[in-house]
Parts: sequence; structure tokens; C-alpha cells
Amino acid sequence: MSSGPREIVTPFRPIPLDVPEGMKPNEFFNSTENLNDLVHNNGLLQNPEGLLLYRKALGHSNEFDTSIIYNTSQSILDPLGRPVRRTQVPEQVKHVWNRMNQIIFDYMLERYPDPDQHLVLAGEASLDATWPLTSPGVPSIRMLHNHFIVFDKEALKNAPLADADNPNLTDGGQHSLFQAHMRDVYRAFFDDLDLEILQPCQAGSCKIALTGYPQGLPSWEVRGGAAALKEVRFWKEYDIILKGFIDFYRAFFGQVSTRNSPMPKDVFFPALVEEKLLFDNDFLKAAKMVRDRCIKDAKYANSIRWQPAFKQLIYRNDAGKLIVTISQNSIGNAITELLGVVVKRTPDADAYGAAEPALIEKLLEARRRLVEADLGTGIATPYWGAA
Repeated sequence: MSSGPREIVTPFRPIPLDVPEGMKPNEFFNSTENLNDLVHNNGLLQNPEGLLLYRKALGHSNEFDTSIIYNTSQSILDPLGRPVRRTQVPEQVKHVWNRMNQIIFDYMLERYPDPDQHLVLAGEASLDATWPLTSPGVPSIRMLHNHFIVFDKEALKNAPLADADNPNLTDGGQHSLFQAHMRDVYRAFFDDLDLEILQPCQAGSCKIALTGYPQGLPSWEVRGGAAALKEVRFWKEYDIILKGFIDFYRAFFGQVSTRNSPMPKDVFFPALVEEKLLFDNDFLKAAKMVRDRCIKDAKYANSIRWQPAFKQLIYRNDAGKLIVTISQNSIGNAITELLGVVVKRTPDADAYGAAEPALIEKLLEARRRLVEADLGTGIATPYWGAA
């Protein structure tokens, strides 16, 4: 069996939405009007904390695919003022969101117990405000949301190899700025974070053999497996990984932007930033290299995402162990591409309709478990009832 990134075709039912004249589709998708449609046509569950569970109408997989969005569309009308990462979510909301994450992930592991048959993953992406809404690669819904996805490994095995030069597949590999110029600094910074449940993976042990991904990303094994996700400590450490990444990213691009700039305001780990980054010659040489190129190369400078851009996920590796990883310097890639899965969505109502009943059955079972745990109430749509 050859190893390499796969490109799979995922059919979807065309969405009957009329984009107002003069608006681009991703501008409309970011609107309150579109979020209302998402609730009424694809909503599964909502709760007083503003968390909405919904079916992915333009999904990654028709085996299992759902998301939770922190729906602030009506309470925060400025799209650039909405929370876009876990560190910006109120604690009481994050507490509920973590419980929802745990229950859905636990259901996926129960429903798909064999790592040889299914690839199981969950995670979220940064939706930073560093690019205009109309730029390519900018998420269509600029609010914090995550993904719960399952792929059939037999389907992946039979799928054609993806183009290895696809820029979305190089996010954490040899073309990554962090990996190419600051790998040792980056790893040493993470090594000093206070982690107990998350332990660094041994080299190569985290890859999915079928795809050969992830490539070059720092990864941690979840000590204790699925049971650890029921512990508050796990979610605190999941946040520590993200906070460490944000500190590193902001410190680096602060130096790129302004030579010898002071430590960014409100860093999470100021002592680590000072000792491990701002006094490290390799770190500062890399910043100078990028800064010098930005000054001379307008196209390169325009491609820089000055605020933290990332994908963070939990997935099951081939040995059945749960792994946490985080990307760096995202180009706008889909979360699945961190694991070497490129999704080609195609409009095909009949093909989607054939897969829909089984998909909905599983989504409703996940919803039932959330309702049972007092994490929300069901939503009725034309496709399913409220209970």
C-alpha cells in the first residue's frame, strides 16, 4: 500500500440560499441571516450559552460530520469582534463546550472502535481577523466553531493520491517557516509548558500510515486515552498548548513587524517568552529574515497572517492512541488536511441523499446524549424533529 495524502470526493445537496446582489458568498455566509438558515435547516441542538450543534451542509465526510459553533451572530454584530479561539470564550461557556466535545468524541470512539477501519478526529481552527473578508482562504463563518469528523479508511485507501504540492498540505511540513528555521526553539518552548496528561509523541508514532500525515507538527499523546477527556485537567492542558502557541506566534511576528519590539501585551507565559524566545539568536535571526523579505517583496508581505493562525485537533492514530496536535502559520487549509485528507466537495443531491439517513441517525444519537447530559435542547428542522 502506497502512503501519501488522499483526495476524496464528498457529495452534498446544493444549498438553496440566495446571496443578495452585490455581496460575495463568503460575506453573506458570515451574516446573521445565514446563521438563521443554518439553525432552521441544519440545527440539531442549542443551549443558553449560545452553543449551536449543527449538521455540516457542506461537509467533509458523509460518514459522520457535525460542528458546534459559538453563535454570537446576534449578540456581536461586528464580525471582527467575535470570539475566534478558545482563549477568548467566557469560562462558563468553555466549560459547557468542553463537556459537549467530550461526549461527542466519546460517542465517535464507541461507534467507530477500530482504528484500522476509521479515522476519527475533532478540533477547531483560528478564524483570525488579519485578512479581509473577501480574501481567499478566509473562513465563511467568522465565529469560533469546531469539527467532529470520521472517515472510512477503506474509502481513503481507494481514493487517488492528492497533489503533494498542494499548498494546503504543506502547513506543518518542510515548507513551514517554523519547522525550517526555528524547529529546535519551537520544541524547546513547548517542552517547558506544564503538562501532565499530554506527553510528547515519539518521532513518527503519531502519523497515519495511509497518508503519512501529520508532518512536522508538535504532537502529544493523551495519557489515559478517552477517559482523560473526562478530566478537567485535560482541557486545561489543551488550552495550555494553544496559549503557548499563541505566545510563540505573537512574539515572533511582533519581532518581524518591528525590530527589537517589546514583549507582546497580555502574554500567557511571560517568563518563557523572555527566556526562551526574546534572548534566542535563532529565533531573532529568523524574524530578521522574514522582516527583510517583507520589506522587499510586496506579495510575500501581503501573505503574512500577523495574528495567530492555527488548527488544533484531537485524533486517533493507527495504534488507537489519542493524539493532540497544533498547526502553525496556516494558509487557509481545512482541518482534515493536517492529517493528509483533501476533500473535494461536489454537488450531487442523489448521492448525498443515499448517505443522508445513516448520517442523520448518528447525528441524532449524538444529540440525544447531549440532551441527556443537560447540555441543550433539540431543534426541529424539515429533516428531523426536536426530540
